[in-house]
Amino acid sequence: MAFADQLAQLPKVAHLDALHLINAAGETSATIENKPGQAGSLAVYAALAAKHGGINVAAAEEGLAIYSEHTADARTFPGKHPNIDRLIQVIETGAGYTVTLVPRAA
Repeated sequence: MAFADQLAQLPKVAHLDALHLINAAGETSATIENKPGQAGSLAVYAALAAKHGGINVAAAEEGLAIYSEHTADARTFPGKHPNIDRLIQVIETGAGYTVTLVPRAA
């Protein structure tokens, strides 16, 4: 199934401004914002975190399946898709992330 089709099945993220990925040291490793070019990844990571309690190896494996055709492109061109590269790194290292959701201001 194509990424666009996968994305359509995920919960909506209009209520979120961003999410932070927190590493084992308690530091923010990355922020994914609800803006063009990142909103799809925000939906993927938010759904994975809700299901898996964070971004662990199982979440990362599921995430690569959700990213579908973009996963192959990321493997061919490392650095082109940093949010996919991060999932690959989680699988390779076993080091995951805690996720903090940032709600949109009312």
